Amino acid sequence: MSGTTARNHPPSRTASARARLRSKSQLTLPDEIRRALRVNEGDVVEFMFQEDGTITLRGYISVPTDHAWLYAVHQSAPGTSDRGFVGSQATAHESGDAMFSHLDALGAADA
Repeated sequence: MSGTTARNHPPSRTASARARLRSKSQLTLPDEIRRALRVNEGDVVEFMFQEDGTITLRGYISVPTDHAWLYAVHQSAPGTSDRGFVGSQATAHESGDAMFSHLDALGAADA
């Protein structure tokens, strides 16, 4: 793929690029792909192989073990959105004031 993608804009979802496998099985990610993955030197990427031969590459961020429960619940629940988790009592609020009012009400109920 030519370097026609603007530096400040990620490539379209249908972008493709090629890279040559070097000695020691090393690849250099093309700029378009690196920007789309939002990875830089030293970051980890994950390769996922599908039975149909498709390989997915994505940026990988480690999660501290004391936060893993939050991500495990969200990722394992199909159909969840960023606004809530299946089986939890999470509440979405339209504003910070609405959230604090809700928290104040919860605190008053505990008293």
